[in-house]
Amino acid sequence: MSEAQNIQWFPGHMTRTRRQIEKSLKLVDVAAEIIDARIPVSSRNPVLDKLIQGKPRMILMNKSDMADGGATSRWISYYRTKGIKAIALDCRSGKGVNGFLPAVREVLQPQIARWEAKGMTGRPIRIMVVGIPNVGKSSLINKMCRGGAAGKAEVQDRPGVTRQNRWFTIGKGFELLDTPGVLWPRFDDPVVGERLAFTGAVKDEVVDVEHLASRLLESLRDLCPQAVVGRYRLSPEDLPEKTGYELLEMVGRKRGFLVSGGEINTERAAITVLDEFRGGKLGRITLEFPPV
Repeated sequence: MSEAQNIQWFPGHMTRTRRQIEKSLKLVDVAAEIIDARIPVSSRNPVLDKLIQGKPRMILMNKSDMADGGATSRWISYYRTKGIKAIALDCRSGKGVNGFLPAVREVLQPQIARWEAKGMTGRPIRIMVVGIPNVGKSSLINKMCRGGAAGKAEVQDRPGVTRQNRWFTIGKGFELLDTPGVLWPRFDDPVVGERLAFTGAVKDEVVDVEHLASRLLESLRDLCPQAVVGRYRLSPEDLPEKTGYELLEMVGRKRGFLVSGGEINTERAAITVLDEFRGGKLGRITLEFPPV
């Protein structure tokens, strides 16, 4: 098996984002951390974990439509044992989004009771949405917002779109603070950076896409070989003996990605594999699982 790339990416605006979050925490009642349900460990920023300690919090497992449903349920149960409310949703289709505000009320029930005891019945609930880039914060806000395009957050399928804090009114009695996505200064475990790159949270411009796609194919070969076999019409007998790069070559040959002389265009094959994984075309796949 090939080694994981040592991916490091920490633009200057990420430092500013961390400071913004620190200053804004005192303005909100609860922090809602959005993670990628396919990589629940790698998509949770340890910097955010420390920043929001002591604040009521919840976890939104986004992109659950592309993750294995059984694994997502196990993660939700695991977070419950840690005292953290977690829900599964898909911000693009809107599935599960209706459960967001009721879950916020559940998390804040003790605080809401104190407000009501003090006669503060009209006080809005303020929520901060945090997470890494490209994990779905803006898509969530667009599903929650009402009142036309002027009240919506910009959505693009690339990391780093939101660059400043913005407030939105969602539902009745809720205010939501959007924050720019923040990655951490360095990935102590290269596999974390690699899995973030698999899902597109790290820009492709800073990685070797052929090596990345080779590593993804190795991961899929070990976790769910049927996804590779089914999508790329490979022989199951070939998988255990092949390196990731050899699998990439096989994908390129099967798809007809050939250049002059019959050589395989592995870069095109790599881009295809990454795009299809990110688009859910290989099936519902989870790469990380809770401790047993």
